[in-house]
Amino acid sequence: MSKPSQDELEQALEKAKQMREMEKDPDFIAKSFLNCHFQSTYLQQVLHAAEHYINSGLGEREHSRLIQAISKARNIDERSAKQEHQDLGLS
Repeated sequence: MSKPSQDELEQALEKAKQMREMEKDPDFIAKSFLNCHFQSTYLQQVLHAAEHYINSGLGEREHSRLIQAISKARNIDERSAKQEHQDLGLS
């Protein structure tokens, strides 16, 4: 499956937000998509930190940043799992 273009992604995010606002999401597809997109932004930060850590010669500073990125992604995931009606930070 190919990755959507930035325009396609923005259109899909907007449609998903509209579906949630209008409460027309009977199978929770929009909710799931918005949540996955929200979490993926933090996982991208983990990936970036991991790549930087590896490419830096495994420096202590980069290791600390990687640990922080992982912790942040975990916290977001845990918070997301506990809150049914959360603001996904997409507005």
